[in-house]
Amino acid sequence: MTYVIINMTYVMFIYFSKMNNSKGESSLILPCEVAVKSVVPTIKALMTKQLMEEQGFNQEQVAEMLGISQSAVSKYSRKIRGHTVDIEDVKEIRPLINGMIAVLLEGTYHDERLFDLFCQSCVLIRKSSLMCAFCVKSDSKIKLGECRFCISSRSDGDGGFV
Repeated sequence: MTYVIINMTYVMFIYFSKMNNSKGESSLILPCEVAVKSVVPTIKALMTKQLMEEQGFNQEQVAEMLGISQSAVSKYSRKIRGHTVDIEDVKEIRPLINGMIAVLLEGTYHDERLFDLFCQSCVLIRKSSLMCAFCVKSDSKIKLGECRFCISSRSDGDGGFV
């Protein structure tokens, strides 16, 4: 079931990106666009898991904390959404997730620290080459052996790139 949903998401992503181009050619797909479909839900799923299993919150509480619907939390916890990229084995991700959870538990949801930690998590996942397969699915012109953007991008520590 999860496999079908993941592939359906990318088929829709590719379809709509081609619809935006009047010639039917692939349009420019940025890594951040692919991250929105693959990495961001994965991070939210891991946060959901930790808030429920380790912190003892229920789905409604987690939904409120993350600013998402209870239905989305349910899908994250049942592994229907947010499991396109396997990040649980990326050891550097855990401190970032813990940091985001700490900020949420403080009640400072729109704190720049939360946004910075989220961006650092995304950069870490991209540098781990875990998103490459999804970029290729979204734009067949991308050649894995030639594209080094995510791997070579350097974060300046403030959420930006240098």
